[in-house]
Amino acid sequence: MAFAQHHRDLRVFQLGFDAAMKIFEASRSWPSEEKYSLTDQARRSSRSVCANVAEAWRKRRYVAHFVSKLSDADAEVAETQVWLDFALACGYINNALHTELYQVYEQIAGGLVKMMADPDSWCGPSALREEPAQYDADRLAGTDMPDE
Repeated sequence: MAFAQHHRDLRVFQLGFDAAMKIFEASRSWPSEEKYSLTDQARRSSRSVCANVAEAWRKRRYVAHFVSKLSDADAEVAETQVWLDFALACGYINNALHTELYQVYEQIAGGLVKMMADPDSWCGPSALREEPAQYDADRLAGTDMPDE
């Protein structure tokens, strides 16, 4: 199994991104009176799943921060599912699309729960996951800075 090098490599991110784009496409035909309510909320929460996964990836050096951001992503999954329920009840999406997206979000939630249950597999020393940054602090320490 290859290590993820970027948040875009994570299955939960990929599934979330694809689902958010499906919600965007479907919501383009929703009534204009929903623009600042259901449409906006469904788009925002679906996109927030991905944003929180990306933030978690960047915070993986710290287990508690990593798990906290994944928990936020999981909460956004649940919120998105609620908006999908409303979209179905209002007749804006059909049952097939609702079921498809709901199941994708269940899969995302399962992946997030697995990541939260075993954060040590994802977190830890950055040397395992990143090339060290090259700093030449010794050279800079002896440099005279010009007066302003």
